[in-house]
Amino acid sequence: MTLTFLLNGERVDLPAVHPTTTTLDWLRETKHLTGTKEGCNEGDCGACTVLVTDATGTHALNACLLFLPQLHGKSLHTVEGLKGPKGELHPVQDAMITHHGSQCGFCTPGFITQMAANHLHGETDHHTALAGNLCRCTGYAPILRAAHAAATAAIPDWMPKPPVFLPEISRGVSPQGEGGRAPLPFHQPQTSNDLAALLCEYPDATLIAGATDVGLWVTKQFRPLSRLIFLAGITDLQIITDTPDEIRIGAGVTIAALIPLMDKYHPSFGKMLRRYASPQIRAAATLGGNIANGSPIGDSAPPLIALGARLHLRQGTSRRDIALEDFFRAYGQQDRRAGEFIEAISLPRQTDRLRVWKLSKRHDQDISAVLGAFNITVEDGRITQARIAFGGMAGIPKRATSVETALLGQAWSEPTVAQAAKSFEKDFQPLSDMRASAQYRLQSAQALLLRVYAESQGRQTDLREVHP
Repeated sequence: MTLTFLLNGERVDLPAVHPTTTTLDWLRETKHLTGTKEGCNEGDCGACTVLVTDATGTHALNACLLFLPQLHGKSLHTVEGLKGPKGELHPVQDAMITHHGSQCGFCTPGFITQMAANHLHGETDHHTALAGNLCRCTGYAPILRAAHAAATAAIPDWMPKPPVFLPEISRGVSPQGEGGRAPLPFHQPQTSNDLAALLCEYPDATLIAGATDVGLWVTKQFRPLSRLIFLAGITDLQIITDTPDEIRIGAGVTIAALIPLMDKYHPSFGKMLRRYASPQIRAAATLGGNIANGSPIGDSAPPLIALGARLHLRQGTSRRDIALEDFFRAYGQQDRRAGEFIEAISLPRQTDRLRVWKLSKRHDQDISAVLGAFNITVEDGRITQARIAFGGMAGIPKRATSVETALLGQAWSEPTVAQAAKSFEKDFQPLSDMRASAQYRLQSAQALLLRVYAESQGRQTDLREVHP
């Protein structure tokens, strides 16, 4: 099929495009828009940040992990497209000049593009909003000063405004169109029914939602892919349903969209999600994708397991639901049948008792060494319920059932917690790797359980908030 989108306001038609061509490569090699830089080529440095606008708004994304079919029907702006029609500078560009925010300049276009998105959204937490952009020579102080200085400036009237709607664009599921057959067949279904039918026909197809994981298969592993199905157009998988009994989250809901929901019901979860990768990744990555890839260090699974989440799966017209903890069988193995996909994740509505902590070498944009999630109920001084789950401690996200058993029915006290913490050795036999040793992981898990108790007693445990 022919891909159609807007590039800096101009229509682009791409017939017979290879679907694993990244936006970064296309911009630099075909369009010669070299302001978008290639740094890490894996979504860590932010040098390739671009703006993508669709019906949901304008999002800063990593062009290195953005396949061209993901742009169909949308609007793409690069750093070259941020200037006004008469060459006027965007306020963040002007502020970066005034506050000397650029030295070698390599990272500057990515910073400016991300800052333009932040400016458009009224974002003022610049430390968090710029955590996905790295600078190795200027230092962050002048860049942050520029972001603060531009924050009160008016949004230029030439900036993209959603929704983007090109009525002449056909968005069918066929991998071919007037432009001829694509070098690799791909599909863009618009409903979950379309997806279910496609997977019955092509059960081994590769599903691509945000491409923040699959993108690395292409850019780093050079893995050959077969038939591709892009999921971003399936809006019925992007719905959050909030009822008095449960919260149902569509598999296509992005991590960025999940944060305000968790802020409302489970703030510790929401706080942790702000450390999930970077703003650019959170705007693309989906909850369903983070679960489906089955990573033992996926940040979403442990807190969801601790909350008693259930997974809703679909194969054709058949549906089933299972406890999320039962989905992960062994490293690289999940309880998902051929042609089956995740439709949604549901959480029972409950009083918030969840505490989630992520341990990593860097505070921002780093892979977890250990992630612990604790959902402990105490009534009349005794522990009546306990659900504790960890990532990074085994080949799958896993509950600490021995620790839970040691806690149930006991007095909520420091001796109880210290004694129960010894049971972590029964639940987990972690590995040593570049992120942490097995000993560190076990000791950290024990310390996190003690932290739950300390916080319940009103003690300050966050080192970023403790001052001498």
